[in-house]
Amino acid sequence: MTSLRGTRFLVMKRLIGRLFWAVALGLLFTVRAYAFTPFVVKDIRVEGLKRISQGTVFNYLPLKIGDRMDDMRSAEVIRALFKTGFFKDVSLERDGGALIIVVSERPAIADIKLSGNKDIETKKLKKSLKGIGFAEGQVFDRSTLEKVEQELRQLYFNRGKYGVRIKTTVTPLPRNRVGIAIKISEGEAAKIRRINIVGNHAYSEKTLLKQFKLGTPNLLSFYTKNDRYSKQKLSGDLERLRSLYMDRGYINFNIDSTQVSLSPDKKDIYITVNITEGHRYTVKAVRLAGDLVLKPSRLFPLVSIRKGDIFSRKAASDTANAISDKLGDAGYAFANVNTIPDIDKKDRAVTLTFYVDPGKRTYVRRINFSGNVKTKDEVLRREMRQMEAAPISTEKVKLSRSRLERLGFFSHVNVKTKPVPGTTDQVDVDYKVTERPSGSLMAGVGFSQTGGLLLNASVSQNNFLGTGNRVSVAFNNSSYNTLYSVDYTNPYYTINGVSRSFSGFYRKTDAAQANLANYTTDVGGGSVTFGIPVSEYDRVRLGLGGNRTTIRPGFFASTQVRDFIARNGGTYNTLNLTTGWIHDTRNRAVFPDSGVRRTLNLDLAIPGSTSKYYRLSFRDQRYIPLTRHITFSLTGDVAYGDTYIGNKEYPIFQNFFAGGIGSVRGYRDNTLGPLDSNGLPLGGRLRVGGSAELLFPPPFVGHNQSVRLSLFVDMGNVYKDVSSFKAGRLRYSAGASLIWLTPFGALNFSLGMPLNASGADQKQPFQFTIGAPFTF
Repeated sequence: MTSLRGTRFLVMKRLIGRLFWAVALGLLFTVRAYAFTPFVVKDIRVEGLKRISQGTVFNYLPLKIGDRMDDMRSAEVIRALFKTGFFKDVSLERDGGALIIVVSERPAIADIKLSGNKDIETKKLKKSLKGIGFAEGQVFDRSTLEKVEQELRQLYFNRGKYGVRIKTTVTPLPRNRVGIAIKISEGEAAKIRRINIVGNHAYSEKTLLKQFKLGTPNLLSFYTKNDRYSKQKLSGDLERLRSLYMDRGYINFNIDSTQVSLSPDKKDIYITVNITEGHRYTVKAVRLAGDLVLKPSRLFPLVSIRKGDIFSRKAASDTANAISDKLGDAGYAFANVNTIPDIDKKDRAVTLTFYVDPGKRTYVRRINFSGNVKTKDEVLRREMRQMEAAPISTEKVKLSRSRLERLGFFSHVNVKTKPVPGTTDQVDVDYKVTERPSGSLMAGVGFSQTGGLLLNASVSQNNFLGTGNRVSVAFNNSSYNTLYSVDYTNPYYTINGVSRSFSGFYRKTDAAQANLANYTTDVGGGSVTFGIPVSEYDRVRLGLGGNRTTIRPGFFASTQVRDFIARNGGTYNTLNLTTGWIHDTRNRAVFPDSGVRRTLNLDLAIPGSTSKYYRLSFRDQRYIPLTRHITFSLTGDVAYGDTYIGNKEYPIFQNFFAGGIGSVRGYRDNTLGPLDSNGLPLGGRLRVGGSAELLFPPPFVGHNQSVRLSLFVDMGNVYKDVSSFKAGRLRYSAGASLIWLTPFGALNFSLGMPLNASGADQKQPFQFTIGAPFTF
C-alpha cells in the first residue's frame, strides 16, 4: 500500500529545482544589469509595452527621476519588475541621461477550456482556479501550471478520487495571448474498506465506530457519501471519539496516531486509529477560585458536575460557559473562566477548580444601527432590551437581536460588540441589518379542493413608511366565500409597547359549497383591539367589535337549519368583547424549530346583542429540536361555545368544524362531527384536536427555509356539546405533508391515511391548496 503523504524524494526534488531557478534568476539579473557608469537619471522610458500601461510599470519601479543609477540599482530595478510576474524578459539601456527599460510581456490567458469533468461543475473548477490567480484575462506564467494541477487534484482528492489525472496544453494565440486546455480523467472514487481502532478495552470497536460519520459502504452511501474519505471528516470523527471517552471519565485518553493508507490501484482506503484509554476518574471536589464578583451562592447552582460524579469534559465546559454567561449578564462582557484539573493518579480522582477572571465591568456607550435604509432608527431602538449607559448584558444583547429578527422586516441581523478606543470599560454595540421587502401588491389565482378556484388581491405594507405600522387591504373570492377586509395596526401605540389595531370586513359564505349544511351568511363588521405586553414573551389582547349577520336557508336546507331560523330569526346584531392571552417563545414566526406558542381566546357577545353567547379556545404548539435540521412538533387544540344569561339556543353559524388541512388531514374538509337531516356536516359546540409531527427539510435541497416536509399523526373531532364527548369517537390519521413558500403564496400538499374512519366519514387521502396567500 502507498502512503497518502508525499515522499522525501519528491520533497528534495522540488527543493533542488527551486534552488536551480533561484541561481539562474540571479545570474539573469547579473547579465541583464550590465555594468553602468553611474549617472543621475533625468528621464525614464519604457519600451515593449502592449497591454500594460507605463503608469503600472512606474508604480513598481524602486527609483525615480533624479535618483543616482549604478550597478546595484540596476539589479534592484530588474528584480522588482520580474517580481511583478508581468514580464518574461527585462533589460536596461542608457541614452545619455535617460534610462531605457526594455520589456517583453508575458502572454495573457485568453481562454480556459476544461474537459472530462463530470463530478465537479466547470463553474466551480474555474472559481477555485481563480482563487490561485489563474483565470481568463490574467497574465500567464508557465510555472503556475503546477499549482493549477495541484489545486485540481486537491479538489478531487477531497471527493475521494485519488486516481485523477490532469493534462494541460498551452496553445499560443495572436496578440500575445494563449489558450489553456485542461483535460481531466476523474477516475473512480476510492471507498473506505476498513476502519480499525487499536488499543480499546472499555468499549467495543462497534460502539466506537458509531461515533464516526465515515464508514464502509452501505445501502445509503450513494446519498450520505459516508464511504468517501475526507481529512476534515476524519478530524471530526476523532474529536467525537475523544469526547466519548472524556465525557465518561477517561481524562487521560489519547489518540496516539492515525494511519490512512491507499491501495496500489487507488480504489480502496484503510484507516487505523491507535488509542490509549487510560483509567476512569471520578470527581473528588469542585471549587471556585479567582475574583468571583458574584456571591458563590449565585454561581454554585450553575455547576453541573458534582463530587462523586464520573468526570465529564462536557459537564466541566458547560459549567465554565454558564458561569461566564452569568458574569456577562452582570456586565462583565469579557470574563474568562478556566477549568483547572488536579489529577490524583493514585485514587483515580480529579479536583476541578473553576478559576474566574471577570475583567472590568463594561458599560455600553452607544448602540448603533446600519443597513436600515427604509426603517426608522426608532423602530429598531424600541426593540432593544440592552440600554445605553447601562452595564452590558450578553443575554439582553442576544434578546434584542432576536426581537429584531421577529419583526419580519429583516432577512439578516448581525450584532458586534466593539471596545471604545481609549477606554477599558466601554463598548459600542453595532447592529447591522439587511432589509427585506415588507410590502406586497398581490393579485393571483389559486385552487383548493374545498374552495375551488381562488381569486385574491391585496395591498399590504408591514412596515408602512418605515414606521413599523401594518396596513393591508385585501379581497379574496372562492366558490363558497367572498371576503373584503381592511386592517391597520400600530404595534407601539404607547411607548410601553401597547398595540392598537383597527379592522373592518365583509364576508359572504355559502356553507353548502364548503361541504356544510345548506345555508348562506352575510356578515359585515369591524373592531378595535389593544395588545398589552405583560412580560417579554406574554401579551394580553382586549378588543371590542360589532357585526351584523344575516342567515338564509338554502333551497335544500335541512330541518335543523330551517327550524333554527324559524325560532330565532335570520338577522343577528352582535357586540363582541374579545380577550386573549398569547405566550410565544418561538425563535421565528416562519418555520420555527424551537419554542412554544400558546394562545387562550375568549369571544363574548355581550348583553344587548341579539344572541348572547361565548366562544372559548385554547391552542398549544411546541417545537423541540432533535438535531440541527430535524424538529419534533406537538400541537393541542380545544374550542367550546355556549350561551349564557338565559339565552337558550347557540347560533348555528358559530359552530366549530374539523377535517382537512389545518385539522385532521385525510378526512374531507369540515366533514367530521354531527350531521344534519340531509347527512351534511352541521358542526358542533365542542372541537378537540391535536397533532404530532416530525419536521425536516426535504432530501437533496439542504436546509431550505422555504420548503418543509413533515411526517404527521393527526387526531380530532367535533361534538354537539360537552356531554356528547367520547374519546372513542376521535378520528386519527397519519401521513406526510409538504409546504413550499413561493412568491405567489404557499403550496400545501398532504397525503394522509385515515386510521379509524367510520362508514359515514368522508375520506380524502390526498389534499392540497395552491396559491393561497401566505404573507408575513
